Amino acid sequence: MDNDEHLLHASSFGSAAVAYAEHRPDYAEAAVRWALEPAPGPRVLDLGAGTGKLTATLVTLGAEVIAVEPDAAMLTELRRALPGVRALPGSAEAIPLPDGSVDAVLAGNAMHWFDMAVAGPEIARVLAPGGVLAGLWNLMDDRVEWVAGLARVSGSAAVGPRDTPDSWRAETAGAHLPRTGAAPRFGSPEQVEFPHGQRRTADSLVATLATRAGVLVMPEREQEATLDRIRAFLAGGPETARGDFTLPMLTGVLRVRRL
Repeated sequence: MDNDEHLLHASSFGSAAVAYAEHRPDYAEAAVRWALEPAPGPRVLDLGAGTGKLTATLVTLGAEVIAVEPDAAMLTELRRALPGVRALPGSAEAIPLPDGSVDAVLAGNAMHWFDMAVAGPEIARVLAPGGVLAGLWNLMDDRVEWVAGLARVSGSAAVGPRDTPDSWRAETAGAHLPRTGAAPRFGSPEQVEFPHGQRRTADSLVATLATRAGVLVMPEREQEATLDRIRAFLAGGPETARGDFTLPMLTGVLRVRRL
C-alpha cells in the first residue's frame, strides 16, 4: 500500500462512525489486563481510540483513561458513549499531553495506521519511565473451518493482513515498534493471543465487515458485490444461516516497555 492509499484507508472510518460504534467488537478483558500488567501506574492513554471500544474496557478495569482520536465523527461517538472519559482531538504523531504523563499507551486496531517515525518519539515522550506500549488487534480465528471459508470469500479488503492469527503474528512482529534516532527506546516485543468472540447474526456480521477500511474505500458496485458474496456464504452455512452465533475470535496483543 503506497502512502496515498494508506492515508485514504486511515481516514475512511469517520464516514461509518455510527456503524463502527454499533458493530465493531470490544476486546478480550484478559488481553487488556495482560497489556497493562507491567505498567507502573493506572494512567492510560487510549491512542487512536475511535469510538471507544477499548476505552470502555479500560474504564471497566479501573484505569484512569484519556482517549485521543483524530477523526471528529469517531470522537463524537466516543464522547456520546463514554461522557465521563476525557476525550481529546489529536493523533499518535501529535499527542496533546505533557511529557511523562501516562503509565501506558494502548491502541486498539490502530497502531498499524501510525507513522512510527514521528509517533514513536511522541509515544516515548508521554510515557513515564518503565511505561508500557501495547497494540491490540481483534483477529478472526481461521483455525475454525467456517471462519477460514468466510475469510476466503470476503477477500483481502474485508479480511486484511492483520485480521487472522498467522498473518497478524507476521505483520506485527516488530513492524510497528517505535524507535528514536538510531537507538531503540523500547525493549523486546512480546506477542500473546487471548480467546474472544462476538455474538452476531448474518446481517450484523455483514455490517461489521462493511466497516473495514478496505470495504469503505471501494467503489459502490464493488462494495455491494463483496457484501453480497459474504451474505450468500453466511446464508449457506449451517453455523450462520439461522439466528445468533458466536464469531470465533482472538485478541492479539503486541507489548513493549519503555526503557
